[in-house]
Amino acid sequence: MKSKAFKNPGILLAATLILMFFCSGCRMAYIFHVAAGQFRLINDSIPVEDALKRDSLGYEQKERLRLVAGIKEFGEKELGLKETENYETVYLESNKRPIYVVSASPKDRLASITWWFPVVGDMPYLGFFDLEKAKAEKEELIKKDLDVILGMAEAYSTLGWFKDPVTLSLVEGSTVDLVETILHEMTHTTLYVKGQGEFNEGLAVLVGKVGAFLFLDQTLGPSHPFTVEAKKSIEDERIFCSFLNPLLKRLEHLYDSQIGYQEKLVRREKIFASSVKDFRGLKSKFKTNRFNRFGSGGMNNAYLMSVGLYHRNFHLFESVLKKKGNSIRDTLAFFKGLSEEGDDILESARKWINASHSEKASRPFPTAKIRVADFLTN
Repeated sequence: MKSKAFKNPGILLAATLILMFFCSGCRMAYIFHVAAGQFRLINDSIPVEDALKRDSLGYEQKERLRLVAGIKEFGEKELGLKETENYETVYLESNKRPIYVVSASPKDRLASITWWFPVVGDMPYLGFFDLEKAKAEKEELIKKDLDVILGMAEAYSTLGWFKDPVTLSLVEGSTVDLVETILHEMTHTTLYVKGQGEFNEGLAVLVGKVGAFLFLDQTLGPSHPFTVEAKKSIEDERIFCSFLNPLLKRLEHLYDSQIGYQEKLVRREKIFASSVKDFRGLKSKFKTNRFNRFGSGGMNNAYLMSVGLYHRNFHLFESVLKKKGNSIRDTLAFFKGLSEEGDDILESARKWINASHSEKASRPFPTAKIRVADFLTN
């Protein structure tokens, strides 16, 4: 199919020149690819109200699309997320996920290979609008004896630089996933710290999941199937986090040991295999299918670092949320304050949690009557 001309090619040229100015050390072919893909996505998007008039969308798709404005308003007014002009348009040209993501790691360390870009700083992955270009990047990284993973992103945020559209893949997915994803990406626009990927994604996971439950509970009620599913999604996140952390710590212990490189590779394969077996035994505890495919495409450090980027620190973020009275707004304000200190935000949050625990432990035991329910958590 012949591609459409850009509605405003001058904007594309100007943005690319700006990127060239800032990116003297970046690969220009990649920058051009990302700029062209981004503007194609924006150029071919249409207002949501126009999309709702199209016969090509089914009833359920239109219902989800109508929900987007309410999700956005809830995020802004109830959760304290930044007001933007995002998600007022929709990209209907393809139901494929718009971004292919390539990540890489050394084979003997749990560390991400990063790429530096202006505005966002060091990124632990590269995004591509074209599958073949993503595959070519993957092959180049494999030649460097790295672990590599190629995946797909449900959505992404341009951090307020452009008006991000809703994609057809989101409209065709589940309602709960739609709510989670919109709030997740709105979180990136609200608070994003250069070079701290685990913080950025971990916070967005928390806000996306907890925010989705709060939104659906408020709009549909606590007994609605979507609300119940959103609550189960949070419970599954806790279970998966509890599984993932010990696995990553086992690998870190192995990689920190003094044994040789080849022996580390042999032993890590045993850990990979046992973790897949352990996960199969854990599957019956999950109440949704969100983690069903864990390990199904093979295991390596890049895969685990990509998974850990989103899910490793959920307990930490949830602990902060609890300390902040289960208020997303107050939690965002807390992390914004930490971000202004310029330190590792996750480490600062851990110290804050530990200090509050120590302070609590040092207090005299209360004489008030305590109910059993006081010791129970959701």
